[in-house]
Amino acid sequence: FSVAEEMQSGSFVGNLAKDLGLEVGELSSRGAQVVSNDNKQRLQLDTNTGDLLISEMLDREELCGSTEPCALYFQVLMKNPMQFLQIELEIRDVNDHSPVFLEKEMLLEIPENSPVGSVFLLESARDLDVGVNAVKSYTISPNSYFHIKMRVNPDNRKYPELVLDKALDYEEERELSFILMALDGGSPPRSGTALVRVVVVDTNDNTPEFEQTFYEVNIPENSVLGSLVVTVSAWDLDSGINGEISYTFSHASEDIYKTFEINEKSGEVSLKSSLDFEAIDSYSIIIQATDGGGLFGKSTVRIQVMDVNDNAPEIAVSSVTSPIPENWPETVVMVFSIRDKDSGENGRIVCSIPEDLPFLLKSSVENYYTLETERPLDRERRAEYNITITVTDLGTPRLKTEHSITLLVSDVNDNAPAFTQTSYTLFVRENNSPALHIGSVSATDRDAGTNAQVTYSLLPPQDPHLPLASLVSINADNGHLFALRSLDYEALQAFEFRVGATDRGSPALSSEALVRVVVADDNDNSPFVLYPLQNGSAPCTELVPRAAEAGYLVTKVVAVDGDSGQNAWLSYQLLKATEPGLFGVWAHNGEVRTARLLSERDAAKHRLVVLVKDNGEPPLSATVTLHVLLVDGFSQPYLPLPEAAPAQAQADSLTVYLVIALASVSSLFLLSVLLFVAVRLCRRNRAGSGVRCSVPEGHFPGHLVDVSGTGSLSQSYQYDICLTGGSGTNEFKFLKPIIPNLPPQFPGKEIGGNPTFPGSFEFNIQ
Repeated sequence: FSVAEEMQSGSFVGNLAKDLGLEVGELSSRGAQVVSNDNKQRLQLDTNTGDLLISEMLDREELCGSTEPCALYFQVLMKNPMQFLQIELEIRDVNDHSPVFLEKEMLLEIPENSPVGSVFLLESARDLDVGVNAVKSYTISPNSYFHIKMRVNPDNRKYPELVLDKALDYEEERELSFILMALDGGSPPRSGTALVRVVVVDTNDNTPEFEQTFYEVNIPENSVLGSLVVTVSAWDLDSGINGEISYTFSHASEDIYKTFEINEKSGEVSLKSSLDFEAIDSYSIIIQATDGGGLFGKSTVRIQVMDVNDNAPEIAVSSVTSPIPENWPETVVMVFSIRDKDSGENGRIVCSIPEDLPFLLKSSVENYYTLETERPLDRERRAEYNITITVTDLGTPRLKTEHSITLLVSDVNDNAPAFTQTSYTLFVRENNSPALHIGSVSATDRDAGTNAQVTYSLLPPQDPHLPLASLVSINADNGHLFALRSLDYEALQAFEFRVGATDRGSPALSSEALVRVVVADDNDNSPFVLYPLQNGSAPCTELVPRAAEAGYLVTKVVAVDGDSGQNAWLSYQLLKATEPGLFGVWAHNGEVRTARLLSERDAAKHRLVVLVKDNGEPPLSATVTLHVLLVDGFSQPYLPLPEAAPAQAQADSLTVYLVIALASVSSLFLLSVLLFVAVRLCRRNRAGSGVRCSVPEGHFPGHLVDVSGTGSLSQSYQYDICLTGGSGTNEFKFLKPIIPNLPPQFPGKEIGGNPTFPGSFEFNIQ
């Protein structure tokens, strides 16, 4: 028979007489009655009509809990003749319970660097109803960061997972809140809600990972309370609080919470209350490992409750060897024996260890075993092994015992120090202070203890001329390098040496690396002017003809700088000038040129101050003074130097006035004498056709007229000069210069576009 729960007392279940094919009065005549195993009269039989009625309201959740289908068993007893009939009453579930969250507010701490698509577990809702009336789906309030994905665990319970749709940003939004709603499948559906708060956590970026994603455990139903069921183990690559792992149950039913408990620190799942195979024969537990930063991983443990076999195997440890030096050949780690108090198949036992460990189990006499290394161990690869020895009997169900040992691997000096780089390049600016820290070298040793303690030293230089001991030193403990004295870029631009790193093992191992020190230039040299020389001697005067065109090259300032790079880039600038705008200096090559055409109004003497500046920081500079003399031609007498004192210039002016006056008087007197002589001669030769004035050749000897100067033309030069006759004027014509052959040691050279010869001028006057 089938009846819905929560029906009122006296509700009709079915007609027993009709289903059995009996007459109505037959049930009464045979004294039919309904009995149950628990002596509770939940059904009553009307023997007059044969109707089977409910004697009290039935609550399926109270009677069967989560078991489905929910069935009650009754017997119908009839006499004359004696007959027993079995009645099975199925109680159908109605949707009379709403989903309920055990926690009305869930708190999730999610790192901000969680990738999109990450899944986070949420607590599932509990619904006492079963079947279609149980929890069917989950939804969350609309948001741009998460959506709900529903999962089904091995016992067909549905639980929600929170899936990340958009990357979180701790700096943008530190906390999110939304409503999680659970809906059942009833008609109409019932719902339950809970508040989900998501706290965005900064940093932690490694989630805990279990050694196994699925654990399966068999445990006898007569296990003692507090016994260890299974030990789950997870690790986290993070350090500090982010690497501390705690273990909890996730999405566990009330039955799981009542029966088992887990050690938050060790991951040991132990028995909390007695098991009953007839009630529940298996448990599926989702274990969550959460680190200190809120990241977590999950693993499923399936616990199978077994009947009958109630004696677990035992392990007796005789000896354990720990630690074991690395690189040793096969070594016995542990000697132990195993036994099982049961007999037959239940007493036969097998022993095993995880397959991913470099160890072997070897059987000895009378259930004695030795645990040996399979190959030499490497401490640098793994310094500690957690070995779990599992002993299982062959009974039904199988029982097993696990024994864990921690094996340490001791270090031997088998790794030389390794520099972080094969070569180092260090930069130091010249003029540094002594004992300046210029850089560091670093080496690491994969060994441990004194075998990993590294000492640094300078190795003898390959260049015997390099005074390495006076240049640098190294801190033997930390590899810091120091410059022992001030370095000069102009003397030493770079040098190389080798450093060694030696551990303190026995025997000691070492390695070396190349260090190159590059001295960076500092702007510590001012420009030096090569031409014109500024040595305090007589200044050099440049001659410029007044007929020079604009852009005429007067001279070129030549300078050098002892620095390098941009510190040696020179620029030229006209700092002072007697007449601004007449001359200009090219900034990049130092050429001094005329800026415009010269005129008669321009002064004859000019003094130019040129600034030579480098491109350093701060820039350094030098100045050079140029004297320029404007001449009508190279025959113009040399003017006084521009450095003459004002007093001497005034005296020269007075002298000039006196000379002019004397010359005027002498000229008038000479002109009168010549005129008188000419008149007398003309009177004597009146018969002549004309007057001819001539000068005998003898009056002018054949030697050359010497015109010497003391300016930039210190070598004698000869010119042929002719005085024209019959022209009515006393005009001198410069015909051509007669340049003497210069000796090789006094070659003429052109500076500023003007030929300069170390001599004076000589002229032939005809």
